[in-house]
Amino acid sequence: MKLALYFRPFARGEDHRVMLRHLRRPVLTVLKWQLLAITALALLSGLVAGWHGALSAVAGGAISIMAGLSAALVASLGRARSAGALVMGALHAEAVKLGVAVLLLWLVLANYAQAVVGALIASFIVTLIIFAMAFFVREY
Repeated sequence: MKLALYFRPFARGEDHRVMLRHLRRPVLTVLKWQLLAITALALLSGLVAGWHGALSAVAGGAISIMAGLSAALVASLGRARSAGALVMGALHAEAVKLGVAVLLLWLVLANYAQAVVGALIASFIVTLIIFAMAFFVREY
């Protein structure tokens, strides 16, 4: 990964969203990994805990994906023109991600009485870790 590529917009005073176009491939790759992990965890949870286990695993993964997408949306809407403003935008995006994740976890656990909490939390954590791996995916 060429880090200079990501800092070039700041050096020229351009909008930082230029670098988001370069991140498209890593994000799509990680999204595929997350969907594969959700599928595997849903099958495993379905074998162990039945239909509700599989549905809980899918819900946990979906919560993680929705939280990550909301953070990406907030980050892409920012108009940071300095490194400091970009860091503040990233912190804001992470706060939104955390808020969305907590809200969705609460909604699922409060409204789905048969939820298999272990499957839900395991799928949530695994997909959250996979999302963090986007940093290691090469653009080419």
